[in-house]
Amino acid sequence: MPSKSFVSGGGRRIQTRRSDVHGNGVFAVQDIAEGETLIEYKGEVITWKEALRRHPHDPSQPNHTFYFHIDDERVIDGGVKGNAARWINHSCDPSCEADEQDGRVFIKALRNIAAGEELSYDYGLIIDEPYTKKLKAEFPCWCGSKNCRGTLLAPKSDEKKSKGKKKDKEAKSASKGKKDAGEARKEPKKKKDKDKSAKSLKSGKR
Repeated sequence: MPSKSFVSGGGRRIQTRRSDVHGNGVFAVQDIAEGETLIEYKGEVITWKEALRRHPHDPSQPNHTFYFHIDDERVIDGGVKGNAARWINHSCDPSCEADEQDGRVFIKALRNIAAGEELSYDYGLIIDEPYTKKLKAEFPCWCGSKNCRGTLLAPKSDEKKSKGKKKDKEAKSASKGKKDAGEARKEPKKKKDKDKSAKSLKSGKR
């Protein structure tokens, strides 16, 4: 049954229901304008140490999590005390973006979205190991867009650009605990303050 997920003065705007892309999805109930904030990605805020202890939530689906990286110390576990935001599917041609502000993550419309359209954003998953056909196949994308790259993993070129922009900051934080190699972490696009981009361990959906 569809679930009410975000309410504004104009009433319900989005709802959760089964998706043709994958598992559950989140859909616009009303027309949504570019730039609107649709929902906050909620969940229990935990440390990376605790996140790694909990992972994987389901041993039969080790690539499936609802983790959303805030910074080098905190992670949002959308599987605990979470909301409908955790069901938004990935797309290589997304209608939304994830924006981190002061430790909170918000899903915003990148363009006008028509009522009935499924919401999506680019997970931009990054894994700190060489991308092989086998690895890419473990994170398949079913968005069906013309620009579909066939995997939820972000191109390595994007990773290099991101690392270049954050080189100085990362050097200062090199002494902090780093995530285990092979863990996927989401790096959504931001319009500003990219040094504070949100990331996550969220990988395969449902």
